[in-house]
Amino acid sequence: MRRRAKTRQSALEIGPQARPNFGGGGFFDRLDSNAPKRREFPFTIPAIRKFRRIEFHPAVTFFIGENGTGKSTLLEAIAIKCAFSTAGGWKRGMTDNLQPSSELHRHLTLSRRGYPSDGWFLRAESFHNVATEIDNRGIESGYGGKSLHAQSHGEAFLALLTNRLQGDGIYLFDEPEAALSPQRQLAVLTLIHRLVYHHSQLIIATHSPILLAYPHARIYEFGEHGIREIAYQETEQYRITKDFLNNHARMLDLLLTEEDADLRSKER
Repeated sequence: MRRRAKTRQSALEIGPQARPNFGGGGFFDRLDSNAPKRREFPFTIPAIRKFRRIEFHPAVTFFIGENGTGKSTLLEAIAIKCAFSTAGGWKRGMTDNLQPSSELHRHLTLSRRGYPSDGWFLRAESFHNVATEIDNRGIESGYGGKSLHAQSHGEAFLALLTNRLQGDGIYLFDEPEAALSPQRQLAVLTLIHRLVYHHSQLIIATHSPILLAYPHARIYEFGEHGIREIAYQETEQYRITKDFLNNHARMLDLLLTEEDADLRSKER
């Protein structure tokens, strides 16, 4: 009997190129700025002063940079252009109890390709106020049937993503990783992917190297140079996290030895 020739099965391709590039919602095409050259906030922030146009990814766009570089300021201005409450929450759904941090939105032009049927603006700093409004309106059933105040911040945010955000929407998240463990950040990645599949567009300001790993996304770095697009592997979040995990003992030795020397010098 003839022996059947062995055929070698090719390995499955891995990486972002192996996964389907879902189209997302694609509601926003680009953001143009004609911000004046004023010596007042936020026009003194280099990233705000220098940028003239941002082109959004139809699925996911990330804003990254150090604190104070204008990420949240620009995201809030976009939220106002979308008719969200500055406190966060659903479109035109809440009485504004927060004043805009700046007049930046008056100098922005948002180019659209369509209009979503859903939307949400998440601000970690004011999520407590939004949860209170949900309780006051008695609409907890749309968020899993349990008061968001009866859950941790991480649990409440996951309840929001799992139960309330249904797709065909524009979703703005300002540092959603706040109070989320690494395991739950991985869970958020899958929920973001589900929203993208259901024709949603997300703009996310974040420090999380886990969330930034979402494939096919567009990443904008805010800094002294202005606002520039950058690849994931070139981000500070990726490079520093990778270097620390690969050489944590050496990096701790360098950091803490310098700190020990500084502390001893101040004791004299």
